[in-house]
Amino acid sequence: MTGKRSLSERHIIEYLNIYYGIEVASLTPLLLGADMNASVYKVQGSDQKLYFVKLKRGHNHDTGVAILDLLHNEGIQQIIPPVKTSQGLSTQHIDGYTLIVYPYIENQNGFSQILTDDQWIILGKVLRKVHEFKLPTAIQDLVRREDYSPKWRNIVRSLYDHMEAKPDGDQWARKLILFMKEHKNEIYRLLDGAELLAQKIQQEAAEFVLCHADIHGGNVLISENGSIYIVDWDQPVMAPKERDLMFIGGGVANVWNNPHEEEFFYKGYGKREINMSILAYYRHERIVEDIAEYAREFLLTPAEEDRSEMHQQFIAMFEPRGVVEIAFRTAEKLII
Repeated sequence: MTGKRSLSERHIIEYLNIYYGIEVASLTPLLLGADMNASVYKVQGSDQKLYFVKLKRGHNHDTGVAILDLLHNEGIQQIIPPVKTSQGLSTQHIDGYTLIVYPYIENQNGFSQILTDDQWIILGKVLRKVHEFKLPTAIQDLVRREDYSPKWRNIVRSLYDHMEAKPDGDQWARKLILFMKEHKNEIYRLLDGAELLAQKIQQEAAEFVLCHADIHGGNVLISENGSIYIVDWDQPVMAPKERDLMFIGGGVANVWNNPHEEEFFYKGYGKREINMSILAYYRHERIVEDIAEYAREFLLTPAEEDRSEMHQQFIAMFEPRGVVEIAFRTAEKLII
């Protein structure tokens, strides 16, 4: 992914041997995910075992991994536990990074493969278990709590305030600026909608539960035997359950936008009242956050490689049946 910085492959190979006892035969970078602070690799050991290796900038990723261990120990088999270090640790801190190793599972994800009805039911059951899981107080105190911060809204508004003065930059920066100008009305509708909804729902006493926070199709893996796994637990949050439920029928990457899929998901999840105001808020706010993140990458980071895929991901949000249309449609059902 453009803009990512990481340790050298030589150092990663060295650290895998020192801390995990893995003698690396091959290490292959994987272009997965939109996290600018993470790099991921497929590693084959000299014993032919395969590993999925994630390298994250910073040392604040232990909580998510601890939660992953707790959920797996609770019997949720759709969680992939990390490989332990030689010292029995789930993560290893090195040179300003956190190294996490998982068994490698040959898979497709929910972006590239349509889930079957049975897989939707299983996903619903698993997410219900996650939302009902009671974290130990010591862990819960370390998990971020939803505060409906205007941070991302302020960043996007600021982008427009300074856009006219922005130098031309590279071709991708120019394309992004042009697109944002052309879609200013839609983006301001997202900003204003998120603002109004945030004010409304903060007056309510919604129950906070453990949320994955990014459970879109890219983070649901489907193995060759049809088993599904929920991955990427880096940013858990205590929030209303709608923080996760917004993705079901939410249209991220123009998938998961079929009512039939929602029907089978909720067969597994069970009947629970959905707060549509909170659901609409998250569907607006998530897009605002993505706009801010894409803009930061395009406008503030020098382009080192082709950004056409990232640009397509950005504009896809505004395509028919995409996340923007679905967010607006969700809000239109409300009286704010």
